[in-house]
Amino acid sequence: MTAYAVAHLTSVEMGPAITTYLEAIDATLAPFGGRFVIHGGRADVLEGAWSGDLIVIGFPDHASAADWYGSPAYQAILPLRRDHSCGACFLIQGVDEAHRATDILAQGG
Repeated sequence: MTAYAVAHLTSVEMGPAITTYLEAIDATLAPFGGRFVIHGGRADVLEGAWSGDLIVIGFPDHASAADWYGSPAYQAILPLRRDHSCGACFLIQGVDEAHRATDILAQGG
């Protein structure tokens, strides 16, 4: 089942390090089937407040996402982003096409 690497970056210090990171990340994703689903862009905020940038990278499954994040190739460039941005990053499991909102009730919420 699809899994996602999600980052909500509240600030990014644009400069040479981030440029190098952006130039290198695509090659780290390819061996794990990763692809950008959302990469920043303007948010039309409908409720609440929003700031920063949202990045979502889709993977075929959770193992692929975790293997990408822990891979030597990604770990080599990770400090370029981590040292020049602030925000939260996490991996999260997706749902299949048959999923309905009430399915979480059977899981105990």
